[in-house]
Amino acid sequence: QVQLVESGGGLVQPGGSLRLSCAASGSIFRINAMDWYRQAPGKQRELVASITSGGCTTYTDSVKGRFTISRDNVKNTVYLQMNSLKPEDTAVYYCNADITIRDGSRNDYWGQGTQVTVSS
Repeated sequence: QVQLVESGGGLVQPGGSLRLSCAASGSIFRINAMDWYRQAPGKQRELVASITSGGCTTYTDSVKGRFTISRDNVKNTVYLQMNSLKPEDTAVYYCNADITIRDGSRNDYWGQGTQVTVSS
């Protein structure tokens, strides 16, 4: 099957930066869109950023100009560069990928989540 493994979370001061990574592995034929979501305590999970297989990106308004999503199609990895972090960015960040596997079936897959805490 398919696994998504995230890394790069941690504790950072306001104004700081972090880079999240999410690597996909398994019986992958093609990775379509890749996304980053986040969920803060007591809140619903929200879509933060998306990138298509062709590299087109979209962002939620609250992170525009601060976060950058990118992907390496050779490494099957998606990244989220987060700059000028604010306390309200504190959340568990999850990657999601729309993947076609080798038997032809297509599903959404989720990573396990990585904690990002922005605090002084």
